[in-house]
Amino acid sequence: EFKEIGYYNVPDSMANLRPAGKGSEAGRELDLTHLLTERSCLSIDSWVHVYYANVILGVFSRGKRFEKRVTEHNFLALRMLWRAILEQKQVLSCSHVVEVGEGTVIDPSAVILGPTTIGRGCYIGPGAVIDNSMIGDYVNIAQGCQLMLSVVGNNCFLPFRAALFMTTLMEYTIVAQNTCLQMCVVGRNSFVGAGTTFTDFNLLPAPLRAMNAFDSLEDTGQAVMGGCVGHNSRIGSGMIVMPGRVIESDVVLFASPERRVLAKNITYEESDHHKLRANVAKLHKRRYPRHIEAGSEEAFLDKWE
Repeated sequence: EFKEIGYYNVPDSMANLRPAGKGSEAGRELDLTHLLTERSCLSIDSWVHVYYANVILGVFSRGKRFEKRVTEHNFLALRMLWRAILEQKQVLSCSHVVEVGEGTVIDPSAVILGPTTIGRGCYIGPGAVIDNSMIGDYVNIAQGCQLMLSVVGNNCFLPFRAALFMTTLMEYTIVAQNTCLQMCVVGRNSFVGAGTTFTDFNLLPAPLRAMNAFDSLEDTGQAVMGGCVGHNSRIGSGMIVMPGRVIESDVVLFASPERRVLAKNITYEESDHHKLRANVAKLHKRRYPRHIEAGSEEAFLDKWE
């Protein structure tokens, strides 16, 4: 069972053309929608699939299932209302729909709307807004941050006014202040500098293509799509990343007049740390070589206690 749910409405002048089909006329794709399912099973071959698994078939579908349950079961709606009255909170902010782990500290001025899950030992700062997201353990979300339909892994840090929309962050990642990520995937142990923006929409109605499992560009079939940052990468401040671009694992990008707008994919060989003196460059070790170069992967896998 599935249901078509919209998440964007594009102005007519900017929408992609839709060719005429059987029983339909040519027009424009004004409403961007996804087919959300009750249960999902998919293979993970590229970062786009990680995005779908965590966001579209993850928190987005969870929100749809929650809405369906509330609509169909009046007793559940009454329980939520009663819980909200007892806690003196808005209905979607009560503990019935917002799960908070042990030891988590949430500032009273933060706005958290369910269904949302927050792990153990987290800190949510003043004025933060979190809507239908999943947050792991020991995550620090500072004042003024905005999260919507996003998944944040354990031990991540978001300084003030960082913004995530339909984005996945893996463990030990930092997204610095005034940074905006839309429909993106960021690998573990990576850093995205202050003021960096990942765009997600072509101003002209051209297909959005992204790297697939075979290292070639493939049409995503989406009108909007952000970018991807691999594991153990460092992105400087003030970068602008075009839609669908991939920054490979172990890449370091310095903010410079020559490299402010990333209009193409960045490989490890193009990393800026190669330009430094050898004794400095060796400080950034390559931890995630490509699968065709790695041979045995065991030496490169993270070990968890």
